Amino acid sequence: MELSPQTCERARLSRDPRFDGRFFIGVTSTGIYCRPICPAPSPKERNVRYYPSAAAAGDAGFRPCLRCRPEASPGTPAWVGSSTTVSRALRLIDEDGLSDTSLEALAGRLGIGSRQLRRLFLKHLGATPVAVVQTRRLHFAKTLIDQTDLPFTQAALAAGFGSIRRFNASFRTLYGRTPGELRQLARRSGGSRAENYRFQLSFRPPFDWDRLLGFLAPRAIPGVEIVDASSYRRTISLQGKRGTIEVRLGRALELSIDFPDVRALILIVDRVRRLFDLRADPSEIHAQLTRDPLLAGLRPGLRVPGAWDGFELAVRAILGQQVSVKGATTLAGRLVQAFGEPLDGGPGLTHAFPTPERLADADYSSIGLPAARAEAIRQLASAVARGELLFSGAAEPAHFIERFKKLPGIGEWTAQYVAMRALGDPDAFPAADHGLLRAAGFAKPKELEDRAGRWRPWRAYAAMHLWQENAHDKLHVHGKPRRAVAAGGR
Repeated sequence: MELSPQTCERARLSRDPRFDGRFFIGVTSTGIYCRPICPAPSPKERNVRYYPSAAAAGDAGFRPCLRCRPEASPGTPAWVGSSTTVSRALRLIDEDGLSDTSLEALAGRLGIGSRQLRRLFLKHLGATPVAVVQTRRLHFAKTLIDQTDLPFTQAALAAGFGSIRRFNASFRTLYGRTPGELRQLARRSGGSRAENYRFQLSFRPPFDWDRLLGFLAPRAIPGVEIVDASSYRRTISLQGKRGTIEVRLGRALELSIDFPDVRALILIVDRVRRLFDLRADPSEIHAQLTRDPLLAGLRPGLRVPGAWDGFELAVRAILGQQVSVKGATTLAGRLVQAFGEPLDGGPGLTHAFPTPERLADADYSSIGLPAARAEAIRQLASAVARGELLFSGAAEPAHFIERFKKLPGIGEWTAQYVAMRALGDPDAFPAADHGLLRAAGFAKPKELEDRAGRWRPWRAYAAMHLWQENAHDKLHVHGKPRRAVAAGGR
């Protein structure tokens, strides 16, 4: 949704948190750019300029505000990219950990020319790909300075800077201060033990945390994930190294990372943002979906839970075919115990999820898995291990679904469910799901598909609402109460 200067002015004067991250404010009298919720006295409108992204404000010569900290703002619609290509490019930048990949290489992975990619970035973000990468590096480095006691050499490495000299120079240029001076301003007390890092991840309110945990809890993989009434914990594996994360809700989403390689921090933080759908704009989604009387009971703050790892979710989806959620969770626990990598992640966290290479050659007869599903997992694991199927930012959902469905045992339901959660496709919709059909009061997938046309491009959120309301026995279909049925989303 494009915001007019008049709307931006009203939003900044009211400091409405719903606009946080949607645009940034450059103040010509100070040379600083801020978030709409900045607590500093509001500047005069004649001294204000509005920008669609932090990178655009930085490119215009403004420095980030040290009070409202633009690096902590939620991802904006412009930042996520109203263009599918820009959105995929941003996700590739995230997944590569802000590496020094050239513009030509990035464009090549997206199947377009570098000049076209630059034009798309300027159109949708108001900044070039190089400026976006540099801004993200600096913002993440500023987060490390503010929220951890990480030595500056390691903070520079974690944020993707090739040298501490370049790191220091960039901070002097952007903030007018050294990293040491910025850390003193943050007034941190105490320290963090080696290999344990804590972050505050912001989001746009509201956030229905209880419903999100309620969806994840029955699907938690034994030994890999633990979900209780207030937190989510799991084991993680990246680049041959293993660790754990813990997530709780406070004033922001509180993330604790225990991992041996500081260079992976930015990858972990971004995966957690996607896992908990922190870039969503719940107010906008709620306003769009509740126009349909069928979704009038949708609770504000709904999120579509993502996935830590696309391959893991795809395996979990196959295990859930034709069985209950509880049955699929039992099978997932057996699979992890038999083929996962043992680790000591604390009480209840005993294994990392098996790698594609391990599952490609596994004998599943010992865990009671039906032969057809065992073969489907083997074929999936082989395709991923060979690099023929990628759960990455370069995957365009429609093309991914087409390729994914060519594997044995992968139908439309499984493909749409994986696209919804692993690829973060907000419009994915498994119309053939029995739980959705019964919850919405339709007999045939085509009938539900036709109705769901009203919900685009947020059909994944409509699916989550129908599943969860159905599971809680609260859904009213066509004005009449309906009893709960087995929830979908295996």
